[in-house]
Amino acid sequence: MEDPVAGGQDDQAAGRFARMWDELAAIGDGGARGYRRFAWTAVDLELRAWFRAQAEARGMTWERDRNGNEWAWWGTPGPDAVVTGSHLDSVPGGGAFDGPLGVVSAFLAIDLLRERGVVPERPVAVVDFSDEEGARFGVACVGSRLLTGVLAPEDARALRDADGVTLAEAMRAAGADPAALGRDEQALGRIGAFVELHVEQGRALVDLDAPIGVASAIWPHGRWRCTFHGRADHAGTTRLSDRHDPMPPFAATVLAARESARRLGALATFGKVGVDPNGTNAIASRVDAWLDARAPDAATVRALVAEVTRAAEDAAAGHGVRAEVTEESWTPVVEFGTGLRDRLAGVLGGVPALPTGAGHDAGILSAHVPAAMLFVRNPSGVSHSPAEHAEPGDCLAGVRALAAVLADLACR
Repeated sequence: MEDPVAGGQDDQAAGRFARMWDELAAIGDGGARGYRRFAWTAVDLELRAWFRAQAEARGMTWERDRNGNEWAWWGTPGPDAVVTGSHLDSVPGGGAFDGPLGVVSAFLAIDLLRERGVVPERPVAVVDFSDEEGARFGVACVGSRLLTGVLAPEDARALRDADGVTLAEAMRAAGADPAALGRDEQALGRIGAFVELHVEQGRALVDLDAPIGVASAIWPHGRWRCTFHGRADHAGTTRLSDRHDPMPPFAATVLAARESARRLGALATFGKVGVDPNGTNAIASRVDAWLDARAPDAATVRALVAEVTRAAEDAAAGHGVRAEVTEESWTPVVEFGTGLRDRLAGVLGGVPALPTGAGHDAGILSAHVPAAMLFVRNPSGVSHSPAEHAEPGDCLAGVRALAAVLADLACR
């Protein structure tokens, strides 16, 4: 087999990629503010319509499963399928590549195989997983967690967004049935292997001077809500000694988390904060802040969270404030099986394997089906930002690599 990564850029493939990319990129684009593609919104429905149109334009069978995940089938839907794809939703102010690159590359890889006259012996499917980022309802990988039974349907239906709208209400408004949520034995049973292509969310491939890599592992990670209960008061008349202000202990907790992460070799981020009543001339009554914690091993993450919890409680006590820390989600370490991972690396001529601190649907599925990931080089390493980028030549290398992998898996 020819090296799918080497070689010059094919003009026809480049033009097809550009057309698909430009069409998709216009949906939910906030310009300099980045993308806002939240689950079960009008933008999400537009993305879903785009996915279905891509499937139907190729004569592929389109389906939506009970959890809102979309499937496009090359061949008759059935067991032992080779599945690829990713997600189309985004974080607030996100970039264009996180998720969509995997979906666009999946369709283009199938186009490439068809042009080469490849006839798969196993069904091949492209999947768009619902609500991977968890930007609206606070839990990541909702579609794949529900599919595999990791997330209970009653818990999912009760999730609320910042406006108090439940996931169940949002689904009904979008024309979907929340009563159907739950582990999907039929959909899960069809997956013989899952390969997710994703833009790298770091600079490892830049340092290795490689356009393509495979994932070796996903760090364990989770989200914790840190709530500081204080007392609202007047900013201009309340003496400092009389205040029960939740902001200073919150600020101290942010700094403590950063220091603990540095010392433990972990990552800690407070990226989402809610302040009540959120007035310039009012002392806050409450602060809700979400800690994202990640590390190479679970023990380190747990040690970090324990330290942050103690720091929050100690800082709160010094200001007459009450602090509580609640775990909202947890994903254990994912070690991608060496069998499938090494097979992919072999097909691609020995591309490098690297771990990642970012969570993915492939990580959720890996406990239930053989799963692997391909990474496409990110020249700056920036992700979850409008500055997220991958060069066109590397994107096409990703398409060729994915096509080679699909051919190897689907043609025995």
